[in-house]
Amino acid sequence: MLVDRNMRALAWGALLMSALALGGCASSIADLPIIGTPADAPGRPKEAGAYLPVEDLPPDRDEAAIAPDQQAKIKKELLAARDRQASVAAAKDQTQSSQAQSSK
Repeated sequence: MLVDRNMRALAWGALLMSALALGGCASSIADLPIIGTPADAPGRPKEAGAYLPVEDLPPDRDEAAIAPDQQAKIKKELLAARDRQASVAAAKDQTQSSQAQSSK
C-alpha cells in the first residue's frame, strides 16, 4: 500500500512538472496551426509592435501653451496659496507649543 501511494505521488509530481514546463512554451504552442487559435479567429500580427522612439523629441511650439500673462497670474495665485498655508501652519505650531507649555 505504501508503494502505491509513492507511485501515485510520483505520477502527480511528474504531471505537475510537465504542466509547468509546458506552461513556459504557451506562446509558441499557441502559434501551432493544429493546437493554436481556430481558423476563424482574428490572427495576431507576425511582427511584434515597434518600440517608441526614445531620442526623437517633439517639434518646438510656435506659441506658448499658456500666455505669459496667464502664467504670471497662476504663479501669483500659487505663491499666495503657499504663503497662506505657511501662515496657517505657523499659527498651528504656535498654538500647539503654547498648549504644551501651559500643560507643564
